[in-house]
Amino acid sequence: QVQLVESGGGSVQAGGSLRLSCAASKATYRPYCMGWFRQAPGKEREGVAYIYTAGGSPYYVDSVKGRFTISQDNAKSTVYLQMNSLKPEDTAMYFCAAARFGPCWGAGAEYNYWGQGTQVTVSA
Repeated sequence: QVQLVESGGGSVQAGGSLRLSCAASKATYRPYCMGWFRQAPGKEREGVAYIYTAGGSPYYVDSVKGRFTISQDNAKSTVYLQMNSLKPEDTAMYFCAAARFGPCWGAGAEYNYWGQGTQVTVSA
């Protein structure tokens, strides 16, 4: 069983930036996909960004395209989410997750391991 631990959340003003990190407890853990999700109070969880750990183009939900960047450091078993130009509507609990198999997004995507989440709050 692998554990995922997020960090880097916090409170910022609109237009600011944050970088979230997600570290796997096992250095040798290599999932097929890693993803960042978020859930705001009273709303359903939504996928924000996904990446194939073997490489390839990541995928972003439309609302964060051009503002968020997902990246990985396989040597550190860590995935990052750089968030720029933050908006109040980005306020949510952010979770990272790992999928053992593809696809990484869309129909059929299934994430098996989840972190505990890190809170991001953006004030106007």
